[in-house]
Amino acid sequence: MQRVTSAAVRVGDEVVGSIGRPGLVVLVGVTHDDTATLADELALKVWGLRILRDEKSCSDTDAPLLVVSQFTLYGDARKGRRPSWGAAAPGSIAEPLYERFCAALVALGADVSRGIFGADMAIELVNDGPVTVLLER
Repeated sequence: MQRVTSAAVRVGDEVVGSIGRPGLVVLVGVTHDDTATLADELALKVWGLRILRDEKSCSDTDAPLLVVSQFTLYGDARKGRRPSWGAAAPGSIAEPLYERFCAALVALGADVSRGIFGADMAIELVNDGPVTVLLER
């Protein structure tokens, strides 16, 4: 997650998701043993995490979130010069969990913009702070 003042995700020349005020960009990686329950738990954690200015959370401020799927978070570059993507779940597993995570945020009342699962995306953002937090189970 990155605290941002603004952000946008493009696919080709089209902006498919954006936030124009302070909020969070959430990059979501899914691995093989992730579950719907975990997606719900992480959505709740993201919604309540006090990393915005003045120790506020998105739930306190109605700050928007831009949620983007990113399998490369599970890249392993410890050996050789080519990352291995074996820890990333295949799309058939990852996409429903990404959708579940986004739906859980919306159910909590979040203002959620999104990327497009599996698309080649360009993300533009202004990191605020900078503040970047890795959230794992």
